[in-house]
Amino acid sequence: MKTQRNRIVINLDQNKPRAARQNGSRGGFGRVLLLIGIILVVVVGGLAAGGYFWWRNYQSGPAYALAVFADAAQRNDVETVDSMLDYDAILKTFVAQTRPGPALGDLPLPNLGQIEALSPSVSAKVKQTLQNEVHAEAKRISERAAGKPFLVIALAIGWVVDIKQQENVAQANLNIQNEKIQLTMQRDGERWRIVGVQDDNLTKVLTNAAVRNLPR
Repeated sequence: MKTQRNRIVINLDQNKPRAARQNGSRGGFGRVLLLIGIILVVVVGGLAAGGYFWWRNYQSGPAYALAVFADAAQRNDVETVDSMLDYDAILKTFVAQTRPGPALGDLPLPNLGQIEALSPSVSAKVKQTLQNEVHAEAKRISERAAGKPFLVIALAIGWVVDIKQQENVAQANLNIQNEKIQLTMQRDGERWRIVGVQDDNLTKVLTNAAVRNLPR
């Protein structure tokens, strides 16, 4: 009589569905990570592009020009400061402000409105005084920018200066220790220049200089 052998059969295919499920799970997780990565790249790229175009647009405005001016004043960069000032236009606004009154200490101002018509030597002295005093005043009113990186100055200027722009003209109002100063700026090609200054401290100094040089 033959003995019937019992064979043990191992189904090698029984683990395939589980392995397939695991591979499928890993594949699905990888696709999710890829999708998240793509979204992050798009978001970061969009923010970078938006920041770049905002900065380029900001560089063409009066706030950026004031930041350049303040930074140059604090670094004693006279060449940059002078390039941003229209001294002839500033002198005209100064003449318009020089009227006897409390701000000027009731100084006698004979023919001060005719400064431009005075002798060249007198006019030159007044203009030189204007230039010297504007340099000193620019450094004084921009003292908050001392020692700060330019990027910080450029981003903060809008918080410390009230700037109102109408097309190619802008008014910048500063309040320094209850002293109000107004700068008039005008677009000149691709840059902005300061063409007017209303500053009681500067006006007093220039008025005294003009009176000293007027013919007796």
